[in-house]
Amino acid sequence: MIAALFVFVFVTGSVLGIAYGAMHLPGWLAARKMDRRLREVSRTVDMPEATTFVTEGPKGPLPSVDKILGGANSSLAQLIEQSGVRTTPSAMALATIIAGIMSGIICSMFVQRPIFWLLAGIMGAFLPMMWLRYKRSQRLKKFEEQFPEALDLLSRAIRAGHAFQTAMGMVADEVPSPVGFEFKKAFEQQNFGLPLRDVLDQMSERVPILDVKFFVTAVSIQRETGGNLAEILDNLAHVVRERFKILRQVRVHTAHGRFTGYVLLALPAALGVALTLINPEHMNLLFQERMGQMMIMSAIVMQTIGYFWIKKVIKIEV
Repeated sequence: MIAALFVFVFVTGSVLGIAYGAMHLPGWLAARKMDRRLREVSRTVDMPEATTFVTEGPKGPLPSVDKILGGANSSLAQLIEQSGVRTTPSAMALATIIAGIMSGIICSMFVQRPIFWLLAGIMGAFLPMMWLRYKRSQRLKKFEEQFPEALDLLSRAIRAGHAFQTAMGMVADEVPSPVGFEFKKAFEQQNFGLPLRDVLDQMSERVPILDVKFFVTAVSIQRETGGNLAEILDNLAHVVRERFKILRQVRVHTAHGRFTGYVLLALPAALGVALTLINPEHMNLLFQERMGQMMIMSAIVMQTIGYFWIKKVIKIEV
């Protein structure tokens, strides 16, 4: 009887829970979507004789840390916004602390010197920021590739008789993220009443790319002095595509240098693994003796410096 009663209560509770979720889940999802769209307009704007019309940014696990780090106007918050990662400065600070502690603990399992624990913790603390910068770099590269398509769509929409603001909405709907996301944010900002010039300036701040600055400057000048905006956008799209063509040619010519950097970076690690498999006792001296540990740390530092040096040499701005 107890088991039957338990089954009855469990089944009844499950059915009632599912029914309650089916009744209230659509409204909760709609409210969450509206809240997310309002949070996208997260920059407070100083307007004369008017109050702000935007909401605050998302709150992290430690709101007080967000305030200490400068809120939405800090460099870390701008980096997070440019990377497209849905996180907060306090969450990144917490991830940095956890990554540093975990790296130190993992290092202590293999090395008995506390100084190496500290060095491993410091290196591990940089991992979240490195990951964030990598996501930012990938997002900006993808934006650059999609931007000419967005310019062509803007030009065709203007030629068809649409206003520039309406053309921005069409780009937001037709072009995938990240270009579509940024144009959607700009479109919604000007719908909320923000002047178009301020909308474009904020867009150039969120996407620090030279092509976007050219686009913002061209549109601003055209709105003040007049001219054929569709033709201007066509010319800008052509320039962007030609720059990408030259950039790909440069990457072809610098491929040998990049491949050399990768080989020189991977060769010591691969050789160490091979020697460990061939003669483990010989390689264990590097991890057990103090001199060997110092040699390993020196090799890591010099390899890192050499990699960034080669990367700097073969980097050509186009």
